Amino acid sequence: MGKERHSVRKDAEKRGRQSELLAALLLRCKGYRILGQRVRTHAGEIDLVARNLAGVVCFIEVKARPDEGLAAEAVGPRQRARIVRAAELFLARKPAPKGVRFDVMTVVPGRLPRHLRDAWRADSL
Repeated sequence: MGKERHSVRKDAEKRGRQSELLAALLLRCKGYRILGQRVRTHAGEIDLVARNLAGVVCFIEVKARPDEGLAAEAVGPRQRARIVRAAELFLARKPAPKGVRFDVMTVVPGRLPRHLRDAWRADSL
């Protein structure tokens, strides 16, 4: 049972990394500059940090699910709050004079990632 659970976790980790790479590639094609991938802070990890063409720093959570709806709903209030705390720690070291935004990218098999801009706001938590 332990080996089986380890294998499932390992497969999920691999899918997550592949989804994040695909999301980062799509963002680069759209003109974003990737500032960090899997950025670790004391509050937790941020999948992608990028700057858009206008200079806004975007904190992006990547969700890979078999269905678009499941992927979009997978970032709940607790995870949003954790990402906001992690973003605050990131910004303490690297300020964002042009502003910040929290996005979600959904990755569904057989489709390009979908970029949900401004998925939530830090002040709405």
